Amino acid sequence: MRLLSTLSALLLALGSTQAASPYPQPTPDTEGNRLLQRYWESQTREIERDGGLKQVRDAKQWQSLVPLYRRQLGEMLGIEPLPQRTDLKAVKTGELKGEGWKMEKMHFQAMPGLYVSANFYLPEKIEKPVPAILYVCGHAVVVKDGVSCGNKAGYHHHGIWFARHGYACLIIDTVELGEIRGEHHGTYNKGRWWWFSRGYTPAGLECWSGMRGLDYLQSRPEVDGSRLGVTGRSGGGAYSWFIAAMDERIKAAAPTAGVTSMRTQVPQGCVEGHCDCMFFVNTYRWDFDRMVALVAPRPLLIVNTDKDPIFPIAGVFALHQEVSRIYEMLGASGKLGLQVAEGPHQDLQPLNIGAFHWFERHLKGADPMSVIDEGARKQLDPLALRAFSELPKDEINTRADEFFVPKAKPALPASQGDWGPQREALLKHLRGQVLAGWPKKAVGGKPKLQAQQELEGQGIWQSLEFSAQQGLPLKLWLRRTAGEIKGVRLLVLDEKTWPGFALALQAEAPNLCAKLQMPAKEAGSLPMDFGSPKPGEVLAFVAPRGIGPTQWTGSEKAQIQRLRRFYLLGQTVDSMRAWDIGRAVASLRQLSGLENLGVEVQADGEMAVNALYASFAQEGLTRLSLQDMPASHDSGPAYLTVLKAMDLPQVAALAAEGRELALYRAKPGDWQWAQSLAGLLGWRPAQLRISAGDRP
Repeated sequence: MRLLSTLSALLLALGSTQAASPYPQPTPDTEGNRLLQRYWESQTREIERDGGLKQVRDAKQWQSLVPLYRRQLGEMLGIEPLPQRTDLKAVKTGELKGEGWKMEKMHFQAMPGLYVSANFYLPEKIEKPVPAILYVCGHAVVVKDGVSCGNKAGYHHHGIWFARHGYACLIIDTVELGEIRGEHHGTYNKGRWWWFSRGYTPAGLECWSGMRGLDYLQSRPEVDGSRLGVTGRSGGGAYSWFIAAMDERIKAAAPTAGVTSMRTQVPQGCVEGHCDCMFFVNTYRWDFDRMVALVAPRPLLIVNTDKDPIFPIAGVFALHQEVSRIYEMLGASGKLGLQVAEGPHQDLQPLNIGAFHWFERHLKGADPMSVIDEGARKQLDPLALRAFSELPKDEINTRADEFFVPKAKPALPASQGDWGPQREALLKHLRGQVLAGWPKKAVGGKPKLQAQQELEGQGIWQSLEFSAQQGLPLKLWLRRTAGEIKGVRLLVLDEKTWPGFALALQAEAPNLCAKLQMPAKEAGSLPMDFGSPKPGEVLAFVAPRGIGPTQWTGSEKAQIQRLRRFYLLGQTVDSMRAWDIGRAVASLRQLSGLENLGVEVQADGEMAVNALYASFAQEGLTRLSLQDMPASHDSGPAYLTVLKAMDLPQVAALAAEGRELALYRAKPGDWQWAQSLAGLLGWRPAQLRISAGDRP
């Protein structure tokens, strides 16, 4: 073990000297951007500590955790419980032959209407059932004469090599780059943030297609169904991990360039080089070594190049080091391999030969050194590999994201007594998945007064700083009136209202702004309506993370990739802004004279959704006044997996149970579920108010 640790440490040091990744995209050096980078670092340390393998002490503990971890991975892929194994409806559409091999062009349906186009390679002569390889394809774009040939065409040389060496090999297309073109880039550049809310990731769909590919292989008489392997590179490497982790029918795996550590993905920004198919929806806040270890103790070869910019070798070495402990605990150290070749992110022969050797050893029990030849080389016309002459009209590949993870349709409780269990189930989903990225323990301490300005007998303005999380300071501004304090109202700022607020504050309290060095805003920004503090009221304003003083700057692409990094950490930017609002409420209640007062929170648009969720973070929030709030997460802010169990009408009902909730500029029909529940439970009218008019 000491030798292994020393070797891994040396490899990590060597890996850190390799060519730097082109990611992340450079952004301006501002305090907000630096603060966010420090946040990535701290959150990654938490995941490395709690979401990986460091806490596994022995083989018995690991074996007891495997069923739980496999179920959690299935949930995060969107395939727990597993979809129904419907008829594959496999169809052979043609064949090709070459020296030592033959191939069937074919397709099957992973579920009704979800077509998987494929090429099935076999040895020219078969005397008894042979081992089989499921080859899952990376992002090879193969289009000829305006026709998509599928990414299987880009990897056909692997199928030929396996068939010539005594294997069956099924190469399957992906949804995005198959003959029927679907989508992998929903959040990467298509703005489909509802994928997060639905709990949908193309990784789950590709994993399921691969598992159905194993079903097909086991149905073929030429295949020895007890000797199945899986491999692929890049995206195919990632799917190889998912399939091998989820399906124990895989007896040997050799994923190539498909995974690296959370540290390289988030703080170092390599997520920017990957589309959505590379990641599970990380509600359980895993590091990637936990997924890799689910292959143990089966033979696993980790394959990578030393200069891969999107799968940096240092992160690969880190995973290998952690997973090595699990293999050693299980007495299977000889079944874990590491194949590193010199070069960039390419389909290189040294990598291929290493994988070929691995399968020779672990699926055939053969001498791997007997595999010495020219390797795998492309030789076929891509159009000759097409399975479809005409695309099926009943395909659902192009809208797979709409159906693969079903959207919940919660029924109203039949009686008051039925609401209790239903409420607990909804709250369990909220706490266990949707909001699982919230800190387990809130940061203590009173907010710190930074500046104050008297308003000539009209009260005072104050600026305070509070800690939303460790190392994440945020600002509160208070407008206090003279006399006895009877209430507190917190207005939540967003990107639209911050400029106007800053202008108005600079006009009314210039000395305060000068002390805080608040930036002057551009001319033409409309001042936000401060409202006026009611007699005896403290009017407070908060700018959640990424707004105002902590604003993140850079290109639109950089901002999109920041949102995706939150997702890898088991969070969304909006769910964490909800946490910020809750901590602002808690901070207000720590101020002198406000300790026993409830807080009304006022917010508009998408920030109103975050204010709604803040009620689950802070009990002192006694009233919500929300305007122009979306009625569904389909069009509103993203919260991980919420649509698997509920939508905003149900969230609103849960929030209204402990406080007053008023929705303005709302369509009553959108909130009928919550209104019907209120009637069933006999709520007083002020507890849930739906109004089409403006906030008074």
